[in-house]
Amino acid sequence: MSAYTTLEVRFRRIGGVRQAISMLHWDGATMMPPGGSGAHAEQIATLQVLMHEQLTAPEIGDLLTAAEGETEGMGPWQRANLREMRRRWRHAVAVPGDLVAAHSHAASACEVVWRAARPANDFASVLPTLGEVLRLTREVAAAKAVGLGLSPYEALLDAYEPDGSTAEIDRLFGEIEGFLPDLLDRALARQAGRNTPPTPAGPFRVSAQREASVGLMERLGFDFARGRLDVSAHPFCGGTPDDVRITTRYDEADFATGLMSTLHETGHALYERSLPAEWRLQPVGAARGMAMHESQSLLIEMQVCRSPQFARFAAPILRSILGGEGDAWEPEAFYLRQIRVRPGLIRVDADEITYPAHVILRCRLERAMLAGDLALADLPGAWRDEMQKRLGIVPQDDRDGCLQDIHWYDGLWGYFATYTLGALIAAQLAASVRLSLPTLADDIVRGEFRPLLQWLGTNVHSKGSLLSTAEMISEATGRPLGTADFELHLRERYLG
Repeated sequence: MSAYTTLEVRFRRIGGVRQAISMLHWDGATMMPPGGSGAHAEQIATLQVLMHEQLTAPEIGDLLTAAEGETEGMGPWQRANLREMRRRWRHAVAVPGDLVAAHSHAASACEVVWRAARPANDFASVLPTLGEVLRLTREVAAAKAVGLGLSPYEALLDAYEPDGSTAEIDRLFGEIEGFLPDLLDRALARQAGRNTPPTPAGPFRVSAQREASVGLMERLGFDFARGRLDVSAHPFCGGTPDDVRITTRYDEADFATGLMSTLHETGHALYERSLPAEWRLQPVGAARGMAMHESQSLLIEMQVCRSPQFARFAAPILRSILGGEGDAWEPEAFYLRQIRVRPGLIRVDADEITYPAHVILRCRLERAMLAGDLALADLPGAWRDEMQKRLGIVPQDDRDGCLQDIHWYDGLWGYFATYTLGALIAAQLAASVRLSLPTLADDIVRGEFRPLLQWLGTNVHSKGSLLSTAEMISEATGRPLGTADFELHLRERYLG
């Protein structure tokens, strides 16, 4: 076999282990009994180490070098696959195996403590395990910084958003911070000048909410022969492209909370399902980073499912399944509730305008903690200060403050920026979709989403990691990533 063919065989095995880890994470969040946490952590750590050992086997570096000398006869997918193999190898060889295992164990242990600490509003109880996660994360960041030639924070970011840079993030976030405060004030003033839409009276049975969610997921194109919908403390999309696992959470007082969460995760799932089947388990067949992934969920949730056209399609379905009566179930009322602007404490419940402030807050605090400029014990106070500064509100407890997100407690540092990058990409892609599909608005009213999914499949999903994020955005939209389409979208929806 050629060096490249040998690498494909090796990386197929690595891809299988990676998928097994994803399924274990899903199990831990949905099905695992409390007493299984220790064994579960050991299983994940073992697989992480096995994957690391396969990636860092002494011959892999030589095979990569040899394959890079054979590229003349390769096609674009093979060359891109080789590039992604090299990237993953560089990440792996930078970190010793014992550090990989220690970090995995620490994150698993901290997540278990967090699941009890958040509802109990007990930050002090999770502080020791979070401290261990941060200590080991700094070690990982330092090791990767040397191996990749990046800053420690960028070395962590690169695992979620390849080639992402703090300079680019700071530029984009700076532009958002420049127009967001005034836009928020004007949106709130406009909203105050109209009648508040009526709110449906609950409670809404979870079984009925699930039925409504499943029906809308199927209309959007989710394949339940190759996927599931379950419940977890923090909604997510996991599993594999051929077995996609979505989780959500329900509120019997407000059906829209679970519904929009489910539709958001459906956007992730549709992306995963449409990744190139011929490159399954190869690096090039994977999604192109978490910013692009988040763009797909936000395009479905925010650009499509919070539109007036979707309200006209979905409101009658929801009325029928949930047994609604009266004006609160009219499409206009449903639409206005879904775009209600209300500065709040919880990121996952935030509206489009205030959401970037939540992300920027986390990015600032995260970088400060990693750099040692913010002690973990001071995190609750710093969180309250940032919320006051950015949104004019202050959490009364840590449950709605620094305990609300799973990411840091689960070892996911360097991740948060991808949420707002995804919102920018979603707005830019949506602008291009509307130009390419002039009947899109009418399609959505009819519940016909195939033309949209075909466009996304051609321009994003089917490409996997063939292109860089920047190249994919440029090819799909004709311009580099910016904030103009996002700002225009907000102004048209909330001020128009």
